[in-house]
Amino acid sequence: QVHLVESGGGSVQAGGSLRLSCAVSGASSNVYYMAWFRQVLGKEREGVAAIYTADGTTYYADSLTGRFTISQDSAKNTLYLQMSSLKPEDTASYYCAAGEWTRFQGFSVLSARPYNYWGQGTQVTVSS
Repeated sequence: QVHLVESGGGSVQAGGSLRLSCAVSGASSNVYYMAWFRQVLGKEREGVAAIYTADGTTYYADSLTGRFTISQDSAKNTLYLQMSSLKPEDTASYYCAAGEWTRFQGFSVLSARPYNYWGQGTQVTVSS
């Protein structure tokens, strides 16, 4: 059972930066996609960025390319999301997710459906 714990959320002014972390435990030798999603109350969960853990290939939501960077530190079993030039519309709960690569046939890696492990979320609030 994969266990994910996010940290690093908080409040920041527009234009600022934050780095989210996701500590991973219980992962087997399977290859995973890991991703960051965000959700605003009353709206659907939105895929922000994903990474293929086997080779580090990254994927981003078109609207966020250039401002957000996903990365992994395999030695520390940690996933990161570096966010810069933050805007008030980035305010959301941010979730870390993982799923075995075999679950992704026919799905975008930024779709929530194939991910079967989720963290509890961390709140990011960007003020203008």
